[in-house]
Amino acid sequence: MTDIIIGGDIYPGGRNLAFFQRGDAVRLFHDLLEEFNNSDLSIANLECPLIPKETPIRKVGPVLGAPEESLKGIKAAGIGLLNLANNHVMDHGPAGLENTIGLLRKAGLDYTGAGENLASARRILIKQVGYQRVGILGVAEHEFSIATETGWGANPLDVIDIARNISCHRSEFDYLIVLLHGGNEGFPFPRPSLLKICRFIIEQGANTVICQHSHCPGVWERYREGYIVYGQGNLLFEAEGKDAGWYEGFLVRLRIGGSNPVKMELIPYIQSAGFTGVKRMRGEREDQFRSDLERRSDSLNHREEIEEHWNAYCREQAGVLLGLLRGRVSLFWRLIEKMHLSPRLSLKKSLAYLHILRCESYRDAILNVLSREDEDGVR
Repeated sequence: MTDIIIGGDIYPGGRNLAFFQRGDAVRLFHDLLEEFNNSDLSIANLECPLIPKETPIRKVGPVLGAPEESLKGIKAAGIGLLNLANNHVMDHGPAGLENTIGLLRKAGLDYTGAGENLASARRILIKQVGYQRVGILGVAEHEFSIATETGWGANPLDVIDIARNISCHRSEFDYLIVLLHGGNEGFPFPRPSLLKICRFIIEQGANTVICQHSHCPGVWERYREGYIVYGQGNLLFEAEGKDAGWYEGFLVRLRIGGSNPVKMELIPYIQSAGFTGVKRMRGEREDQFRSDLERRSDSLNHREEIEEHWNAYCREQAGVLLGLLRGRVSLFWRLIEKMHLSPRLSLKKSLAYLHILRCESYRDAILNVLSREDEDGVR
């Protein structure tokens, strides 16, 4: 059997940073370290570029970056492959991503999901793991990190491109893992369109789809002959003012090959919750976590429940979303209209509108809110 361990988002910041820089894997991963060391392949998502200096881009949301030395802790933990298809990989522009890839190559670590152009970013990485040829493909929702035909960035979420990519390279792998960086932050369920996308990817020939980015533990399902995880939570990402879900998550262990069918196991943990690093969840807390996870996951069998959860989430976020779209009618704007001028939006507003219209998670949420306002007759 071939053992593969997949972890969620890593951001070497806060109190954890010093241990990343020193390469102190024991203080970072505690009793989870053996899971990485004993696997045939360990994978995680690197949620930021590794940079010698800051060169921040203009965007909506936080700009993340970590010192180059942070890679020591990741390598010391035995994590051999990093997904770079995420919404922060271009936070310090092309120079930040190029520097990160250079560091990974120098350290002998593999990566997927980003590159110097779209063709490079979309490549499926093939690893010989035991007797299995394992393919790993990273894709990300459209934010401020996406590669172009001629420019650096992450591989965009495009179901047509994914289907063609799988079809063209099907003969090159025995097992395909798709790491999908998307979903709505703090929402432990897939929105209806994400559910549809992930199932379609399995139908096209992927064996496992792991959604990351939601920063909370989500749900999972066995779909046809494959597995789908809709959010596994942060692996190591310290931040202030977050709810309990930010500090919980689970590793995904895949056991493939041999005469037995593929098996997926989930390993719950707690991270950066009043201590440095990440530790395995134990005892009653683990029992409760698993029970809650299974209860939530059962919702995937009931379409109306998923839609109810999604509608409730959108109602909670309506104020934030509509605040980006609505504005007061001022005398200035009335004059502009009467003079038949074409006013320019502020940079801040332009970026906000771009973010909402381009990112699948935000766009679906705002469409949900506006559709319900229309149904309710609200103007």
